[in-house]
Amino acid sequence: MNANDLAALTGRPADEVASWLQPIQAAMTEFEINTAAREAAFLAQIVHESDGLRATEESLNYSAKRLPEVWPKHFFLPPDDANGRLDATPFEHHPEALANVVYANRMGNGPEGSGDGWRYRGRGLIQLTGRHLYTEAGAALQLDLVNQPDALLQPAAAARAAGWYWQHINGNALADTATPQSFEQLTVAINGALLGEEHREQLWKQAQALLCASA
Repeated sequence: MNANDLAALTGRPADEVASWLQPIQAAMTEFEINTAAREAAFLAQIVHESDGLRATEESLNYSAKRLPEVWPKHFFLPPDDANGRLDATPFEHHPEALANVVYANRMGNGPEGSGDGWRYRGRGLIQLTGRHLYTEAGAALQLDLVNQPDALLQPAAAARAAGWYWQHINGNALADTATPQSFEQLTVAINGALLGEEHREQLWKQAQALLCASA
């Protein structure tokens, strides 16, 4: 893999993504993402998750209309019935309040008032979310992510955390088979669903072709 490969995958100029080359290569070495099949699957997933290596932090800046679509169990908009849900309007374009509600009492986080939802929102190239994963990844990477969660915004830590999570979900074993079904399993393990499935698969095929050409 080289900077031109990253440029092609992200659709950005090589000089804009070149700073990511060494951190990503180091993470792939550390976590044995060391074959063309593994690299292609890993690169496809991190490029999609990070919006072309542009974002190392989850965006929670939603319109009120969008909130019931993303979190239908949490929010509604009048005149719909509440059915135990919250009116989405006060959470429109309020990322911190939103995170503290939707991530409360989950993934090792405390209740809404603890602030854990916002503190441990998604960060890194594969966005780690929740106190539990921050704790586990921090211990494995020898980083104090519980007290310094913003460390995951930096390229080296963002890439290493992605490599660690890849290992955590047995990403190499799934990538080795290189089947559409196993790639779907990777997507679900990373995203929790098949969101962005078409784009991820396009990136995967593109990465496969690039790595074969570079070999």
